[in-house]
Amino acid sequence: MGGINLARVLIGGIVAGIVANAGDFLIEQVILVEDGTQNAQRLNLDPVQVQASATTWIVGDFVYGILLVFAYAAMRPRFGPGPRTAVISAVTLYLPILVVLLGFMSMGMFVQDAFMRSAGLHLVVALAASLAGAAVYKE
Repeated sequence: MGGINLARVLIGGIVAGIVANAGDFLIEQVILVEDGTQNAQRLNLDPVQVQASATTWIVGDFVYGILLVFAYAAMRPRFGPGPRTAVISAVTLYLPILVVLLGFMSMGMFVQDAFMRSAGLHLVVALAASLAGAAVYKE
């Protein structure tokens, strides 16, 4: 059993980050754009500041991609290499985020039906990103 190949974690993480960014762009700027606009208006958010936050989200998706591949690499010895372990990695990292966002929803920061649509679509993105990053990872 070898150690984690950090160079491959980084390369796979970049691939996963590209997939995550593409998926998030599709969700937020195409599929759920109206939900996002309505929520920003409901919360009285400054549209310029919301747009300016894009850089933070882009960088965040690359960090998330690296974490997905790192978790995959760490889980490989126990669960074996392959898509099953990539899915376990994605769900393991996705669920704590979902729990925090559910808390925000219960505070009224998100409308339930829009939140549920977003949560389901972002799970698909997490799975796709993890599978793409894991496909690149080799020990």
